[in-house]
Amino acid sequence: MSILKRLSLAALLLVLATSGAWSANTNTGDKHFELSKNLDIFNALFRDLDAFYVDTVNYQKLITSGINDMLSDLDPYTIYIPEDQTDFLKELTTGEYAGVGAEIGQKNGYVYINEPFYGKPAQKAGLKAGDILLSLDGVALKGKTTEQVSNLLKGQPQTVVKLKIQRPGIDKPLYFNVTREKITINPVVYYGVLKNNIGYVMLSGFTENAADEMQTALQYLLSKHITSLMIDLRNNPGGIIDEAVKMVGFFVPKGTEVVSTRGKVKAWDKVYRTQNEPIVPSLPMTVLVDGNTASAAEILSGSLQDLDRAVIVGTRTFGKGLVQSIKPLPYDGHLKVTTAKYYIPSGRCIQAINYAERNADGSPMRVPDSLTHVFKTMDGRLVRDGGGIRPDVEVKDSTPVNITYYLYTQNIIFDFATQYALKHLSIAAPEQFGITDADYQNFINFVKSQHFHYTLQSATLLNKLIATAKMEGYGDLAATDFKSLQSILVPNIDQDLMRFKPDIEKLINGEIVKRYYYEEGAVRYSIQHDKTVDKAIEVLDNNAEYNKLLGK
Repeated sequence: MSILKRLSLAALLLVLATSGAWSANTNTGDKHFELSKNLDIFNALFRDLDAFYVDTVNYQKLITSGINDMLSDLDPYTIYIPEDQTDFLKELTTGEYAGVGAEIGQKNGYVYINEPFYGKPAQKAGLKAGDILLSLDGVALKGKTTEQVSNLLKGQPQTVVKLKIQRPGIDKPLYFNVTREKITINPVVYYGVLKNNIGYVMLSGFTENAADEMQTALQYLLSKHITSLMIDLRNNPGGIIDEAVKMVGFFVPKGTEVVSTRGKVKAWDKVYRTQNEPIVPSLPMTVLVDGNTASAAEILSGSLQDLDRAVIVGTRTFGKGLVQSIKPLPYDGHLKVTTAKYYIPSGRCIQAINYAERNADGSPMRVPDSLTHVFKTMDGRLVRDGGGIRPDVEVKDSTPVNITYYLYTQNIIFDFATQYALKHLSIAAPEQFGITDADYQNFINFVKSQHFHYTLQSATLLNKLIATAKMEGYGDLAATDFKSLQSILVPNIDQDLMRFKPDIEKLINGEIVKRYYYEEGAVRYSIQHDKTVDKAIEVLDNNAEYNKLLGK
């Protein structure tokens, strides 16, 4: 075992001992002995490193890397948060930080503004998507990472940060004084009324006060006399369990059990019930989910399914049935540690990955469908544990075409939208906007000017197949077929840009809309072209089908 691995083991024991997490489970003499033994080993090892290692030892770096390496063997949610990352901890739980309010990215050695958040300091000061950050308070930013620049942009509220930027299309640098503010990210991205009087809410997370924001959205929609409701939890990673419980309480009777948690420390086991009378007790509901719907978002969607309160539409969710608690450590550090599993009203846990069991390659083992168990909803519908929430109505995700991936990741679409925004002061509303054929031809010309290149994954796989066939002695037998396939699987930019024009146009339109209407506008545009939304509308418009899906 390497020094780092041994240090990792000892460091974990030290963390657990100092946090008191083992106090309820170290009643036997053997455990006390093992704890004492390993702490002695750790102390002796560290003293010897300090005394004899050829170079100077960076204690903090060594301990931190050792802890992180060790915790990574448990699960991806158990992490060490050192003192200098307490701001990250606050942002994680509250969605708040102090800064300028902008999402940033990196390309060609510079950090740039990817999106200024509407109503936040960066947007109010006049910064735009595509602006390249040259310096901050006189400090040159070339070569710095997004994390480094993000930390520089953050600071105390009401302090001023001086930015020098290069705006595409303008020769001379521009200068901005931006006053930092406390930035609160509203987890309710958008709400509005769709066709046929359907209320729609998109929720991005479950930070503090998420339930209050959801309630505000619901009250607005009810004032518009909606006749049904759609909640979009796609790409929602979850968050605070209490916020999910509060939201479930908006739709089911007071006192309804929503979720229970069970872990090693039995005193921490808890049953969560709704505390208030519902504000939307009977309207037909659909909940949209996908493979990135996780944690508290699965508690909301899964409990509404178990209680037969909503039809779930989309694809199977992520399957995170674990609960984390944050424990303080000495010197203002924290341990975010998995302490329990949660169980929704039918009694099932939807955890998809068993981190205690490993495959031959060391990767954690996914629970196969054959080993899952059947449970029943309140009205007797059959549901299963393990592997996330299975939707009542499955709408398969569209497989993105290969060229769109490269256009997006190489910032071709982003940069074209930047150029478009420089030439157009305004555009139509998101629901009506679309680039013209002439605009698309301009995009094709722009792509060619950027020396765009991409690789067909099918060609990559074919080359691997050819190599394997040669190794197994079949290369000559299939040589003619292989050569024929290779001649077909050659990227043709002109051809592919036209063949996949509808897919590419949607990405372009969405990026352009964001320049004028920000994140809300991007959502308003996307739901006009969303087959999962269309299917959910179809379900809500057919009372007989809706009731049949819920087993009523």
